[in-house]
Amino acid sequence: MKRSGSADLPLHYGYVPQWLAERMAKLGLAVVETIVLDYGKDEVLRRLSDPFWFQSLGAVMGMDWHSSGITTSVMGALKRAVNPRSRELGIYICGGKGNHSRNTPNELLKISESTGLDGNYLVKCSKLSAKVDNTAIQDGFQLYTHNFILSDEGKWTVVQQGMSAQSKTARRYHWHSDALTSFVDDPHTSIYGKNTGYILNMADKTAAPSRNGVMQIAGENPETMLKEISKLVMPVHHDVQAKDVDLKRLGAVLWLAHEKRPADFEELLLLEGLGPRTLQSLALVSEVIHGTPSRFKDPARFSFAHGGKDGHPFPVPIKIYDETLGVLQTAIHKAKLGQNEKNEAIKRLHKIAENAEKDFTPNANFEQVIETERKNSWKYGGSTVFGKAKKPVEQLRLF
Repeated sequence: MKRSGSADLPLHYGYVPQWLAERMAKLGLAVVETIVLDYGKDEVLRRLSDPFWFQSLGAVMGMDWHSSGITTSVMGALKRAVNPRSRELGIYICGGKGNHSRNTPNELLKISESTGLDGNYLVKCSKLSAKVDNTAIQDGFQLYTHNFILSDEGKWTVVQQGMSAQSKTARRYHWHSDALTSFVDDPHTSIYGKNTGYILNMADKTAAPSRNGVMQIAGENPETMLKEISKLVMPVHHDVQAKDVDLKRLGAVLWLAHEKRPADFEELLLLEGLGPRTLQSLALVSEVIHGTPSRFKDPARFSFAHGGKDGHPFPVPIKIYDETLGVLQTAIHKAKLGQNEKNEAIKRLHKIAENAEKDFTPNANFEQVIETERKNSWKYGGSTVFGKAKKPVEQLRLF
């Protein structure tokens, strides 16, 4: 059992409008389903345990790129969308915010009945991860949300968040059960009974190092443990600034989408017909699905896929969001039928943008890019929590 990372975020009060919540659930499901198809369910757990990837996922889903609300909104959207498909995907999401977090043990025990997992041990892991972050680590943050994500093979990730009223910030903690893998794959040699699938058996003598490791964490010096995890600290400012983004990486995506058409790349002919703005979003979503960990050091960049609900860096382009969803859902459906060409084209889209970075020199004005997105927002059905984007006055005068 190991804390895999943490993230410090400015507290952000507000709500997720229904029109965005529905799309977040659909995009979250498409991302999870594609990762399971291409890389397996273990990779979903590993990704969720990475604070940088998690923040990038929230940004590409249209949430405010740096706020504390990403945690509850993303996990809420994933739980609504993934759990109805849990048997198919092999992924279960428990817990949530407030009362939902306290229901985690009951949810885990119910899942254990249908999967054959050791529910009592999973409950223990859930409680221990919360105790360490809420009690053993005295950092001034009080937990208020706890999500336990597990596979039907007993591997798991925890995403939980605490609040500090004094500093007006939130801290998200990520845990990953990678150290427990061998206990799923190494069952007793003399277990008698009907085989109901994999079980977790901490009574095995070979599990002693893990048991000791779990208990040792609570006694470790917080400073020592914090140095060993991946830590993400987000700025207080709400707007997206040039210093928050890797301009070379963003510039390569914009170049690919708006200057080089898919027809210029033989391997992307299956995506021909998409508008440049949808291609821009799809390239960033492709990176969230297929990118390596080093690609997520600047989560703000992924807000250039679908903007943010508060209008930063620009309103959520609903028409583009829906077209991106349509492309992903079609690719997933065809992949299940053995027609993997479109899914592979989406994967190559990320690689083409990445390769373009090698010799790419950004020359676009960052502020101008945002201004252009805002001016065109009305064309794409741009919306925020404050309402729909309106046609700029200077364009109205032309008609």
